[in-house]
Amino acid sequence: MLCTGRLGGFGARAAALLGAGIRARRVSTSWSPVGAAFNVKPQGSRWDLFGERRGLFGVPELSVPEGFHIAQEKALRKTELLVERACSTPPGPQTVLIFDELSDSLCRVADLADFVKIAHPEPAFREAAEEACRSIGTMVEKLNTNVELYQSLQKLLTDKKLVDSLDPETRRVAELFMFDFEISGIHLDKEKRKTAVDLNVKILDLSSTFLMGTNFPNKIEKHLLPEHIRHNFISAGDHIIIDGLHAEAPDDLVREAAYKIFLYPNAVQLKCLEELLSSRDLLAKLVGYSTFSHRALQGTIAKNPETVMQFLEKLSDKLSERTLKDFEMIRGMKMKLNPQNSEVMPWDPPYYSGVIRAERYNIEPSLYCPFFSLGACMEGLNILLNRLLGISLYAEQPAKGEVWSEDVRKLAVVHESEGLLGYIYCDFFQRADKPHQDCHFTIRGGRLKEDGDYQLPVVVLMLNLPRSSKSSPTLLTPGMMENLFHEMGHAMHSMLGRTRYQHVTGTRCPTDFAEVPSILMEYFANDYRVVNQFARHYQTGQPLPKNMVSRLCESKKVCAAADMQLQVFYSTLDQIYHGKHPLRNSTTDILKETQEKFYGLPYVPNTAWQLRFSHLVGYGAKYYSYLMSRAVACMVWKECFLQDPFNRAAGERYRREMLAHGGGREPMLMVEGMLQKCPSVDDFVSALISDLDLDFETFLMDSE
Repeated sequence: MLCTGRLGGFGARAAALLGAGIRARRVSTSWSPVGAAFNVKPQGSRWDLFGERRGLFGVPELSVPEGFHIAQEKALRKTELLVERACSTPPGPQTVLIFDELSDSLCRVADLADFVKIAHPEPAFREAAEEACRSIGTMVEKLNTNVELYQSLQKLLTDKKLVDSLDPETRRVAELFMFDFEISGIHLDKEKRKTAVDLNVKILDLSSTFLMGTNFPNKIEKHLLPEHIRHNFISAGDHIIIDGLHAEAPDDLVREAAYKIFLYPNAVQLKCLEELLSSRDLLAKLVGYSTFSHRALQGTIAKNPETVMQFLEKLSDKLSERTLKDFEMIRGMKMKLNPQNSEVMPWDPPYYSGVIRAERYNIEPSLYCPFFSLGACMEGLNILLNRLLGISLYAEQPAKGEVWSEDVRKLAVVHESEGLLGYIYCDFFQRADKPHQDCHFTIRGGRLKEDGDYQLPVVVLMLNLPRSSKSSPTLLTPGMMENLFHEMGHAMHSMLGRTRYQHVTGTRCPTDFAEVPSILMEYFANDYRVVNQFARHYQTGQPLPKNMVSRLCESKKVCAAADMQLQVFYSTLDQIYHGKHPLRNSTTDILKETQEKFYGLPYVPNTAWQLRFSHLVGYGAKYYSYLMSRAVACMVWKECFLQDPFNRAAGERYRREMLAHGGGREPMLMVEGMLQKCPSVDDFVSALISDLDLDFETFLMDSE
């Protein structure tokens, strides 16, 4: 109901803006405070040697691991009081406010702990956070089955007069809380309710087991592998360990061996997947849906699986000719490098498309890195956000104990007229035991408090960038720079959401809308007019030449149709697995049929790629979301920002129509408000197809 699958939590108080006072490394270009802050080594805690220890994110209790227990107990006590209030308050808008405060009090601990348990370098903190997650999770399960609490919301939503008196955001939030309740089967009789609770627990356990299995290495006896390729893999006694697909390996045989061994079916993992899919289907049917996909897609842009399949089938039809041309191009390159065996196999496209890109466009990352120092990229974001939205980023010195690693930077997000909007903690650098993923975490959700103040949002952006060296600041590859812009898109969604309720703050919105702001930022990151504002050689100050940006953009179109076709295949497979049950065939037979129909490369016998499909856990029935979000982002870019990426009026409309509402408004209404028309499935497909074409307009506009 309240926290499951959501990102939210606690945060920090304001401190003086110290960015300008940071001692910068000598460089030949001048940075604003935020640029300078990211091109110097952090000063660490010696700035605050004798200061009071504040605790993680400024939460006083979290100066020590034991503080998690204190924080969770406080949250649980507050929860009990709020449950009493909710059950005794007459139905009305106040009911929704109490539910949201209940959600907030749990999320302030649970989602902060969710982040700390994977990111904190100290085991004691990670373990304490893990325990807090379990404790809050148990409370959420109790609330999900609290009939009296459910009835207090039901009284509101079954009273037509009261419902009609609610403003649209309050009504939507009330319906979302009810939806969360009903997933637990609370509206069912006692026996069915117990079945629903048991299924929810079983699904959580199966999801965790399946997720672990997706990364588990396979091993093979040494003598079964040709001797000349064994050195590419990990050796363990008489066995070779295969822990991934080795997709970039130049030797065809290495990629083939990795593919066939890593994807070899594991009976335990196969049984786990089958049980997960059938349990999801049973739960969906129990709570009133014909399939799990119908349940998962409620409230999304797509609305239902029929629309998703229409979108995927139409996109596949439009892609087919282009995909065949891409496969022909890959076949040509394979024949050139390996004339004995030129048939394109599933392990070939990532490697050969990379070879084609490198040969045609000379986009060696080391040529670009000197122009993309981290400070320069942060300054670029600062310029873009300032011109589009009137926002500035300021580096702020964290208090002692506020951050979990001394290289974490804290940014204050400040609007030119509204003042402080929130905080972003930037955990950007590689370290031991840190997850290798780029992601955004909501630590505290924004909401309107009872006293009329706004609870400022707090987020973490996590990247895995190399550290600076003695001779240079941190230098980013073009891909890293694009990822930075992508994640900052999520952060701005969180910062600029100004919802009354934290349950729908920022990125707490349907999955097929949540990626729109982040993907839109990729378009800005690939536009020369934007890149030219900040890409400077860290030693000479020389700007990045325009033709290098053009080459980079053109190179991304190489085999892009085949890449998109692969995403269509994965999305379709996900829909079928979460569609009508019992499945008409085994999951492997369905994989084979779907791959041949929606991708075009042959299925390899005795492989089961679906057992490595980790997104089936977090994105069950929603894997299509990335494609749909990209379609929306593409339309927003072309309609609103292509002519002028710094158009302030378009930026303000973007904030007003899309970012401000979080998940508090129907996603399609937000898209309509921005585009000033209601896009159809055909419009989404056309946008994605048009994005595959070489388009010189972006980098040639302003060429003089």
